[in-house]
Amino acid sequence: MKDLMACLTFDFDAMSGLVARGMMTPTPVSRGEFGAVAVPRILDLLKRYGIKSSFFVPGVVIGTYPQLCERIVAEGHELGNHGWTHVPPASLSPELEEEGLVRGNEAIFKLTGRNPAGYRSPSWDLSDHTVGFLLRHGFLYESSMMANDHEPYRVRQGDVVHTDKPMEFGKETSLVEMPISWSLDDFPHFEFLRTSASLMPGLMNASGVLENWLNDFEYMRRTCDWGVLTYTCHPYVIGRGHRMLMLERLIEGLLGKGARFATMETAVRAYLERA
Repeated sequence: MKDLMACLTFDFDAMSGLVARGMMTPTPVSRGEFGAVAVPRILDLLKRYGIKSSFFVPGVVIGTYPQLCERIVAEGHELGNHGWTHVPPASLSPELEEEGLVRGNEAIFKLTGRNPAGYRSPSWDLSDHTVGFLLRHGFLYESSMMANDHEPYRVRQGDVVHTDKPMEFGKETSLVEMPISWSLDDFPHFEFLRTSASLMPGLMNASGVLENWLNDFEYMRRTCDWGVLTYTCHPYVIGRGHRMLMLERLIEGLLGKGARFATMETAVRAYLERA
């Protein structure tokens, strides 16, 4: 019997991701604020299909929208650490990175009564110190890297990257990686983002993105007896009307392909049992 899991995950960044880019004027703040409109829509949809999901929320967003985060927890969804702010760890000093990790844990502990099992880096950009901090603070898994598509793996520590000779791989740790991909993230497909240095055009047709997302699961179904595919969505992105319809069609399409929906923690524990 095949056991193929789909993890629907949501990075509830609200305005924190835009603020981290220095976008603090009223319009970008309101853009992130739409996430608070979208979260109830997403929770209602998940409830309708009986799906438990994983939400990664920066500590500042938990403080900004405590009632929404309380509802996420009350309805049985996993709450993961997404830092204190949305500043990428690679842009922080080691001291500030660990301080933010601890503050994020404390905010989640107040809501759930336990430390989070999982961590996802803001902007998927780890520092050289992140893995050590995650191990020190007892995390079960992290989800910011891309060395596989539907097979979890052990995170290495101590890699040495050279520009002019072969890579030196570090030792595997107890930390489990739940791999992600920009191709399975709603933000680069849909968000129009203009800064002084770059332009992200976004605004793609949702039907084409849906086809790709379903086909990645179909490939896993054809080639594996066991696997986990992780989808990453942002409420203020996926929560727009036509994309909510896409999300529902994704759920129905995955169910039609035999998917078992799971939280990230549930999928990681299934992986460890197999190992």
